[in-house]
Amino acid sequence: MGIETIYSEILMEHANSSHNKHHLAEASHTQRGVNPSCGDEIELELRIREGRIEDAAFIGSGCAISQASASIMIDLIKGKTVEEARKLADTFTGMIKNEIKDEKELDQLEDALALKDISHMPARVKCAVLGWHTLEKVVQD
Repeated sequence: MGIETIYSEILMEHANSSHNKHHLAEASHTQRGVNPSCGDEIELELRIREGRIEDAAFIGSGCAISQASASIMIDLIKGKTVEEARKLADTFTGMIKNEIKDEKELDQLEDALALKDISHMPARVKCAVLGWHTLEKVVQD
């Protein structure tokens, strides 16, 4: 099985899963994100206590890439500090912009590496970063 097949399976698994796609009980932070280019939208809900993301979820609609990326992001940030989540967002954005290519640095993105080649599809970049940009907005407070 080729790496492209594995990555496609990861994306489709997340795009079709509802394990992170639901309202979050007792969310302390909520942020809406929209991609005006294609109409993708999410509402990111976080429960942050003492600087740590205890839980996260999202609701929304859009293409498989935007929905999978948001779900993968949530898996990565749960249990992390706000600062760790910001760093993951910076690394993800750097990967998508082709600014970060160091494999050791990118390894922390785990399943989000499945979106690495989106950088070669400019029309899909905004889809992939929608959840991550929404995260950056919600945690900048």
